[in-house]
Amino acid sequence: MEGSDHVIFLVDDDARVQESISDFLASAGIRCIAVGSVSEYLAYPRPDLPSCIVLDIELPGVNGLEFYDQIASGDHPPVVFITGHGDIPSTVRAMKRGAVDFLTKPFHESDLLIAIKVGIERDREHRTKQDELGVLRRRFAELTPREREVFPLVISGLMNKQAAAELGIREVTFQIHRAKVMQKMRAASLADLVRIAATLDIPITHSRHAGAL
Repeated sequence: MEGSDHVIFLVDDDARVQESISDFLASAGIRCIAVGSVSEYLAYPRPDLPSCIVLDIELPGVNGLEFYDQIASGDHPPVVFITGHGDIPSTVRAMKRGAVDFLTKPFHESDLLIAIKVGIERDREHRTKQDELGVLRRRFAELTPREREVFPLVISGLMNKQAAAELGIREVTFQIHRAKVMQKMRAASLADLVRIAATLDIPITHSRHAGAL
């Protein structure tokens, strides 16, 4: 991993731990920003880079698990927990909510490095998917109201005649709208358009076999 294209946030109130982990990550070519509390992390400007949070559980103010409960379903980087007081319920709770790993101090530096790499790659993949989603949403926004009505009928697999009757338009008119949808969404095939619809959460509301017209 190149240190210039990602960043690690270390949230731990122990200055010795901050220094030790920061030095280790620097030696591995990984940029690390160390802070002593959740409030300091939240106040720090987040670079627009793939990230991972190395989060201690015992912190002043809001502890690590409480903070993770607040951000687990939001837009925050993946979390690697570290703690000097690990217990099975806390571990299970964190892992069920999607934490990358749960390391009990003292842990091997290699274990931390592996967990961080997993977190960075997980965030990189998430960011790629979010970028793709943004592009698809912008393309969908360019469809006309009629084309947005045509879209779910196309992915439902209805024959052109069936879909046209559903909208009360001529078959040739439906075919024109269908072509426009494919063009604007930049779909290479029906299967590609179905994949796009799934990404955009556009439901299939009709069945080809529900009834013939």
